[in-house]
Amino acid sequence: MLRFLTAGESHGPALVTIVEGLPKGLPFSTKGLSTELARRRHGYGRGGRMAVEQDEVEVLGGVRHGLTLGSPVAVVIRNTEWPKWDSVMSVEGQPTGARVSRPRPGHADLAGMLKYDTDDARDILERASARETAARTVVGYLSKLLLDKVGIRVVSHVRSIGGIASQAEPIDLVDFLDVDTDPVRCLDSAASQKMMDAIDRATEDKDTLGGVFEVVVFGAPAGLGSHVHYDRRLDTRLAGAVMSIPAIKGVQVGDGFDSAHAPGSMAHDEIVLDEQLDRRSNRAGGLEGGMTNGQPLRVSAAMKPISTLMRPLQTVDMDTGEDAKAVRERSDVCAVPAASVVGEQMVAFALASTVREQFGGDTAADLKGAFDRYVGRIEARPGS
Repeated sequence: MLRFLTAGESHGPALVTIVEGLPKGLPFSTKGLSTELARRRHGYGRGGRMAVEQDEVEVLGGVRHGLTLGSPVAVVIRNTEWPKWDSVMSVEGQPTGARVSRPRPGHADLAGMLKYDTDDARDILERASARETAARTVVGYLSKLLLDKVGIRVVSHVRSIGGIASQAEPIDLVDFLDVDTDPVRCLDSAASQKMMDAIDRATEDKDTLGGVFEVVVFGAPAGLGSHVHYDRRLDTRLAGAVMSIPAIKGVQVGDGFDSAHAPGSMAHDEIVLDEQLDRRSNRAGGLEGGMTNGQPLRVSAAMKPISTLMRPLQTVDMDTGEDAKAVRERSDVCAVPAASVVGEQMVAFALASTVREQFGGDTAADLKGAFDRYVGRIEARPGS
């Protein structure tokens, strides 16, 4: 079983990630992990903190001489701004600094204050912050190492921001080669410029923007996942993993919601035999009956606008019970490009977990051997 745990607060000393269940022998690189973390920090519309955070990493266990050991991998990511917050976020002593009594609409502030019976929303917002996704990037990097071993690649792109939609329809891995060079990670250059213009207008208006990103998986053979139980269906795992990302309010596989408006004759992918089994389309997004079907896997997610605005929304001061303006924490105007990278990490984890369960093995070579035998059996089927 592959599983992970993260700990740490947004302005605490560090974030901690522990990943358990990786086989021995996966090639690990601190530089590679740092590169993946840098991808999450970039993107047009990010706030000032991204210019400050360096995501300095330290591996505490589970890796030796560039290879995973088969034991839990533990990684610490230092928070660059910790010295400015050491008294506010101190482990011991009396609280310092102003309490956060004006919860932000759209954030975890109010629900958390009520749940945990606290008069300071900082007890909630520090952990609810999307800063935690830096720790998940460690999970995604390690998951991708496992998937790379069996020839599965996970990529992503932004489909829309602020209602401006990309017209790009990528069908192959090569289509994603330059996606990280685009400021909003959009594959349509004309739409990309319009998205940046919209972000500029939102900045001037002291507002925020959301959007939609898509994660695409290449190289997954048919049969990953299961139709047998709800919790083993791959779409169950993918939806839960992506929905767990802060600010994500909707997930679809393939054409998803569009399929609900189409007749059955236009909603499914007809099977054809042309030397090998193939499909005339990929409306299902590579998933049927809880299992991959051999087509590229497509998962899209809708991200709401960030809930912290330069012109704060209406709220209630929990100390006085009077109308007030919500507290403002430093934030982004648009984080959809960064969320697309985090989406990759969570899709990679869900898929790596499934691969790990189906093919086992104590070493990376064992895992690859079992995977290759499975793929060979599928390819040996008549018409495959």
